Amino acid sequence: MNMKKYDAVIIGFGKGGKTLAGKLAGQGKKVAMIEKDAGMYGGTCINVGCIPSKSLVRSSGLAFNKKEASPEERAADYEAAIDEKRRLTTMLREKNFRKLDDLDNVDVFNGTASFVSNTVVEVKTALETFEIEGEKIFINTGGTPVIPPIKGLEGNPYVHTSATLMDLREYPKRLVIVGGGYIGLEFSSMYSGFGTEVTVLQDGEVLIPREDRDVAKAIQGVLESRGVTFKLGSRIWEIAQADGHALVKLTYKGKEEILEADAVLIATGRKPNTEGLHPERAGVELNQRGAVVVDDELKTTADNIWAMGDVHGGLQFTYTSLDDFRIIWSNMNGGSYALSKRKAVPYSVFISPSYSRVGMSETEARKADIPVRIAKLPAAAIPKAQVLKNPQGMLKAVIHEETGQILGAMLLCEESYEMINTIKLAMDLGAPYQVLRDQIYTHPTMSEAFNDLFGM
Repeated sequence: MNMKKYDAVIIGFGKGGKTLAGKLAGQGKKVAMIEKDAGMYGGTCINVGCIPSKSLVRSSGLAFNKKEASPEERAADYEAAIDEKRRLTTMLREKNFRKLDDLDNVDVFNGTASFVSNTVVEVKTALETFEIEGEKIFINTGGTPVIPPIKGLEGNPYVHTSATLMDLREYPKRLVIVGGGYIGLEFSSMYSGFGTEVTVLQDGEVLIPREDRDVAKAIQGVLESRGVTFKLGSRIWEIAQADGHALVKLTYKGKEEILEADAVLIATGRKPNTEGLHPERAGVELNQRGAVVVDDELKTTADNIWAMGDVHGGLQFTYTSLDDFRIIWSNMNGGSYALSKRKAVPYSVFISPSYSRVGMSETEARKADIPVRIAKLPAAAIPKAQVLKNPQGMLKAVIHEETGQILGAMLLCEESYEMINTIKLAMDLGAPYQVLRDQIYTHPTMSEAFNDLFGM
């Protein structure tokens, strides 16, 4: 009888959910925000994802330039980097918490949420369990690491996810990364910069198969130049514990090997986080991968419940979670923005040099029988890349042969994470490649490379 009622209940303090909470509060709505982990206010990106990893990437770059550093100096640099990462994430987490908790019409609950019905949610905190009612409910619970069924993983103190590894203050001299996807590659670049001996193990024979082979080969080459070792086609059968380190037991090229490691990173992907949520009680369906089923407007199979971010199985980026908010907000306020209207989504991998892509690859375009022209440019031809003392890499663009429109671009070069946004904008506007070719850019910048890349 004392159940509190809200206009909106949001489960998960990630990018989409926190933005929606603030906007609804601005309309005078009564909002409940439920977050099970006090260390996750603000979501994955701020606390255990892109922000802390980019802080470490920056520190790693500074450390990498100390070619003659002693082991003691490298350990000190690494510890200082972890401390700076903790300072940054703590500050941002507090700012995010205050943005909502300071609002009179937003209640932030630190507890675990589970559905009782399509309008009632149970909240279990450290001290009590209670129920709240919401006219509208939004699922924003994010993703969680996929842990493969390898013997010896459970309870092994040397085995880490990306989140726990980034909080390891003891410098790992030897790191084994299980998984050659984008997260694994980013961490291989990061830790090699700190002077760590890095080995990447992948069961598949092909590195990053969704990329063109010339691009993947170039990425592997720049990482190998930093000292990273790749063992593609490996089969790991146990990760055991020894005296002060892990023993990774595997079969590689038909031979059994044992790798000693101070830390092992499991980077085998992420899955939607719905454990314990009991969506079936609310009439919310999940697909075979455990993702919340949504329509084009992100509404679930329950009329008053929506899902945003990683939990519905879409692209796992904080900026797509923000765009999910835009879709929901648009439709709540008479608009028509939808998933089907989302344009090209770029992504970046913060290796050194960074790799960024938007749109179709050459392989995808040719498979679709689209007539294309391919533009390429070595990063070494860009003056700014020489100034930044990292001229490795390549730039590649896929252009429709008949219309001249840009179908996709792959940039492996310094500052590609900024450059890719310009190409995305041109693609969204339907501009032909000549627009970027003939643009006047400031000098010396990485973006002026478009004059040459598209100068076909």
